[in-house]
Amino acid sequence: MNSRGLIGSLSPHLRNLSFLREMDLSNNSIRGEIPHEFCRLIRLEAIYLFNNSLVGKIPANLSYCSSLLALSLGRNKLIGNIPTEFVSLYNLKLLALHWNNLTGGTPLGNITSLVAISLAYNPFGGNIPDSLGRLKELKSFGLGGNDLSGTIPPSIYNLSLLSNFSVSQNQLHGSLPPTLGLTLPNLQQFQISENFFSGSIPMSLSNASKLGFIEMFGVNQFRGASPRSIANLSSQLERLIIDRNQLYGSIPSGIGNLVNLYLLGMERNKFTGTIPVEMGKLQNLQWMALHDNQLSGEIPSSLANLSLLSELHLNTNKLSGVIPSVLEKLKQLQILHLFQNNLSGTIPEEIFDITFLSVSLNLAQNHLVGSISPKIGYLRALRRFDVSINNLSGEIPSELGFCSSLELIYMEGNFFQGSIPSSLSSLRGTRVIDLSKNNLPGQIPEIF
Repeated sequence: MNSRGLIGSLSPHLRNLSFLREMDLSNNSIRGEIPHEFCRLIRLEAIYLFNNSLVGKIPANLSYCSSLLALSLGRNKLIGNIPTEFVSLYNLKLLALHWNNLTGGTPLGNITSLVAISLAYNPFGGNIPDSLGRLKELKSFGLGGNDLSGTIPPSIYNLSLLSNFSVSQNQLHGSLPPTLGLTLPNLQQFQISENFFSGSIPMSLSNASKLGFIEMFGVNQFRGASPRSIANLSSQLERLIIDRNQLYGSIPSGIGNLVNLYLLGMERNKFTGTIPVEMGKLQNLQWMALHDNQLSGEIPSSLANLSLLSELHLNTNKLSGVIPSVLEKLKQLQILHLFQNNLSGTIPEEIFDITFLSVSLNLAQNHLVGSISPKIGYLRALRRFDVSINNLSGEIPSELGFCSSLELIYMEGNFFQGSIPSSLSSLRGTRVIDLSKNNLPGQIPEIF
């Protein structure tokens, strides 16, 4: 009876359903505590109560349900500890308790039948117990957002069946073993971001041929040159996030081999060199963030091949040359951020043909010259337009008034001249208009 809009509490009389094998009441609005009487349902193999409003402690006597294969209580308001009595659930394969308020550690090392544990976003605190390394059948290990500290016990890296490994958003530290990709050959998802890991990136990751998602360096302290092993990662890789570290060197051209990537985050490192032309091979890419690095050279026109791209963040680098007009082929683009670079030349009018641009077009703090094309009026869904601190001139096009969704307009620090167009009066949703430090004459128009 999942997703039926049920309200109220769980009746203790459910204990009379003595032949019940599976209980699925997930995705409802059930309140109150889990009845202790459930312990009499000794034939139960699965309890699914996730995404409700259950409170109180997890009844320790659920351990009497020795036939349990799956216990899913995630996304509730449960408190207290994981009962130590659960050690007698020797058939249990799935334990999902994520998004609750549980404390007191993770005493699960003796439930050796476990295949998947999902304990994320509970304030457990403490260390990851070495005993979890005894769970040799484990394929999914989810301990993100648990206020954990210390290091990851070496025994965890020997759980060779692991396909999903997630310990993001904790306070863990230490380095990754160089043999990581060899001892965990079945990895498909690897998430350790927002911790305090340091050291270098294991070259052996390229041996994990099933990797589809890497989120391993955000807000960590990994150092060293960008690993050439990136080019040898699984071609099945879909998400690669290595942002906010201290990685340096050039982006390897072999990154173009990761043809199934749809999300690439390498921002806020110390990468230098040019953007590889080979990135144009990543035709499944939907999101690219290379901002806040020290990249130089021109924006490769090959990026125009990324026809599915919705966000392109190249800002805060040392990119030079002109804005390639072929970027107008990125018809799905919603965000184009090229600000704080050394770009020169004019703003290609073809850019304004990307009518899907709806979130932000930010070209500020470059060396752009010339005027703004009247085709700016094509961007009727655009919410932020920023060309501030450039060398732009000419008049402010009246067609800007056609951009009816504009909320933020920053055009200060240029050489615009002429009158402020009265058409701006149609921008009823605009919150900020900054036209300061230009050559605009006359009085402030009454339209404001």
